[in-house]
Amino acid sequence: MNYEKIFDLVTKVDDFVWGPAMLVLLVGTGIFLTIRVGFLTWRNLGYAIKSTLSKEARTQKRGDGDVSPFSALTTALAATIGTGNIVGVATAMVSGGPGALVWMWISACFGLTSKFSECMLAIKYRERNEKGEMSGGPMYTMKKALPKGFGAVLGWLFALFAVLASFGIGNMTQANSISSALNETIGFSKVAIGIVLTVLSLTVIVGGIKSISKVSSVVVPLMAVFYIIAGIIVIIGNIQNVPAGLVMIFKYAFTPQAVTGGVLGNIVASMMAAMQYGIARGCFSNEAGMGSAAITAAAATTDHPVRQAYINMTGTFWDTIVVCSITGLCIASSGMLGQIDPATGSLYTGSALTIAAFKTVLGPLGGWLVTIGIALFAFSTILGWEYHGEKAFEYLLNTHKLNIIYRLVFSCVVFFGATMQLDLVWKLSDIANALMAIPNLICMLLLSGEIARDIREFQKILDKERRR
Repeated sequence: MNYEKIFDLVTKVDDFVWGPAMLVLLVGTGIFLTIRVGFLTWRNLGYAIKSTLSKEARTQKRGDGDVSPFSALTTALAATIGTGNIVGVATAMVSGGPGALVWMWISACFGLTSKFSECMLAIKYRERNEKGEMSGGPMYTMKKALPKGFGAVLGWLFALFAVLASFGIGNMTQANSISSALNETIGFSKVAIGIVLTVLSLTVIVGGIKSISKVSSVVVPLMAVFYIIAGIIVIIGNIQNVPAGLVMIFKYAFTPQAVTGGVLGNIVASMMAAMQYGIARGCFSNEAGMGSAAITAAAATTDHPVRQAYINMTGTFWDTIVVCSITGLCIASSGMLGQIDPATGSLYTGSALTIAAFKTVLGPLGGWLVTIGIALFAFSTILGWEYHGEKAFEYLLNTHKLNIIYRLVFSCVVFFGATMQLDLVWKLSDIANALMAIPNLICMLLLSGEIARDIREFQKILDKERRR
């Protein structure tokens, strides 16, 4: 079987696993859990955001854990705030029309509860390894909370797909995004970029979660603020187009029939396309329901699983409601959506569309800013996903002693990601990402009663704290 046939087969599998059934399962689980917990995740979002930004989140000493609550969140965000926030949003708005942004928001609202649930369970069922480090995540939840044989099988499958996804979506594709962006914008050699990325990755990764969290707790907030400020400047620069852009976003989110032309340029948009691409890219970006963030949440120092789950839940808010919205509004107000890229003769899409949007206000500097944003976002994703994959690897082998081998191999794979063509790897890693979600979603649905009970019990504690 030649490469083209293999690629076509993998593409069909990818389209199937990320088809309507998966999107319904992802969003449907979020809707079900949100209702089951009495919308407490929505009602306490303000408390969660306030907790995240508090001094206590950075210096938490109550309870057990390896890193502070804030560091656990930023390490999880390091893995989620990535190319999906720049490239994914642009791709969704081209493929599904500007209304895709609304469906990103909708999926994120219910994704808050999915993220809360998987993180709460991971902290509740975590354990210490022989080295004294916290080990947790959906695989441990499945092993300890579900019926013995069934839970063991689900946990093993989740861990296997998490390891595969860590090398694909969390490593090679991110390194490739960095090298492509720097090569096209600045002209740097991909080999040179690959060497530098490998050395940087190894330097941080070899120190484990404490080293990764130290870097993430600095890099993630800085890169997010940097990108948000640049985006706000672009939006203000195109402020006269913002009202029309917002109307376009909401109009095409709920337009049943396909339309083309006008403000859309050469894009064909419909409600179904907006829904499909918006939900798919939103879930890809914030990873709510995938179970990956729960692995990092389990390392947090906390006195109650629900308290930390609220903090980790905000990852979906920061990723999609804030960062993805900045990208979407920049594109919608720029007038570049649906326009032809003179360099390629085809529609602006992906990073090229976001760069074109930023250039409308910032000129050539806009291209540099987006390129730097892609590089920082993607590099942080490599760091965050290394920890996810390492803990899944540790679970599969039932020992932490080989983790150093995983770290070395993972760092070396960064070089290959930066220097190779990765069309097939993108597809395979996308499939592994979807296959991670299935056992995790099944687990959350089966334990939904326990999730609801624990969040309601903590609400009594929270109400007492508020009255003080």
